[in-house]
Parts: sequence; structure tokens; C-alpha cells
Amino acid sequence: MVISSNKLYTQMSRRSFPGRYDSLAGISSFIKSSARPVGFSEFELYAIETAVDEACSNIVEHAYGGENIGDIECLTEIKPDRITITLKDHGKPFDPKYTKPPNLKCPLCERKNHGLGLYFIYQWMDEVNFSREGKSNILKLVKIKKNIENGKK
Repeated sequence: MVISSNKLYTQMSRRSFPGRYDSLAGISSFIKSSARPVGFSEFELYAIETAVDEACSNIVEHAYGGENIGDIECLTEIKPDRITITLKDHGKPFDPKYTKPPNLKCPLCERKNHGLGLYFIYQWMDEVNFSREGKSNILKLVKIKKNIENGKK
């Protein structure tokens, strides 16, 4: 479903995917096709795709505790200089303030197998906001297109 508004120069698209790891490719394709018209660089597109992939993997693993338990709702909002991606699930509540930041100074051989995903999401996106509305987790990710001429966002 695509909703357009010429007054706001905003285009919105919405899709729902089964909460399974094999849905990640479809989610990625949906996000890339939404983001490409903004004119992001290939690196920015990669950062967006990777952040969303990590977030959706976390939804399947942590919010739902496994595959085929719930859906992942994806909404993209496109403006001339940015994309806002909203991911919604109906799994266990999540609040990032209860997540310990990774110890980046720890030698690789001593690090846990998990724990860097949330850190990378914050690094790759310009805005990251978690909220809980009723029985739903809402993750809002914003990427602002870098102005190549002056290197600023």
C-alpha cells in the first residue's frame, strides 16, 4: 500500500511480513526499494539495510522468542532528504535502557557472541527511537541523506 501526499512531499509504504528469518530478504528488498529514490549513496543504503536486518532479527529472536510467532509490520516514510522506517511487533516488551552497552575495548576472544547489534543500529542510523504502545513494540529508525558536496547532513 502506498500513500502519497504532495503537500508534505511524503510517500509512505506499508507491508507486513511473517516473523521468520527467511522474511529478512523480503524486508530488505522492501526497504531498499523505498530508500533508493531518496538518492542515498550505496554505503548509506547498506547501512539502512543492515540496521533494519539486525532489528528484525532481534524481533524474531528476542521479542517473539522464535519463528512464526508473530508478524513484523514495516512502514516507510520518504521525504526528499530522509527515510523514516517504523518496525512494529507484538512480542515481549523491549526497553534499550536495560541493555548493557558492549565493551568495545575487550579483546575479541573474550567477547560474547551477541550484543553488538543494537550498538551498530545506533551507529548506522541518525535517529533511533524505541517505544511501547499498548501491546506493541515500536522502533523508529531515521536516516538522513548526506549532502555529498559539503559532507553534511
